[in-house]
Amino acid sequence: MSKCLMIVDDSPVMRSFVKRTLLAAGLPVDTCLEAANGLDALEKLRAFNLVGSIDLILTDINMPVMDGEGLLAELKRDVALASIPVVVVSTDSTDQRVGTLMRLGASDYVRKPFPPERLSQVLSGIFPGWSGQ
Repeated sequence: MSKCLMIVDDSPVMRSFVKRTLLAAGLPVDTCLEAANGLDALEKLRAFNLVGSIDLILTDINMPVMDGEGLLAELKRDVALASIPVVVVSTDSTDQRVGTLMRLGASDYVRKPFPPERLSQVLSGIFPGWSGQ
């Protein structure tokens, strides 16, 4: 079954890289929305009435306006959005930061740069029955 995803990162190059890696990992992606920061992501989710349509959000941490930690906190506070799995994709991988993100409700964490196999492993845990290529 195809998935509807949102990639949140302030770098258009990184959003493109993550999208290509998802496809290389074999995830059947139907729609891949993009947002430049956490606030942009929340606005798009609400404005386009995407509540219930998004299967996964992949977000960076360090972004202007609203960072990934703020986005994660806002998603988990909103009953309509709280069930969307969120995978943090970032270079910021201190044990303290990862612990904070997991306590906030992140589904998993992927450290940049990453091979498609790592993303495939994470997605297999989120989407049971999907095994990648």
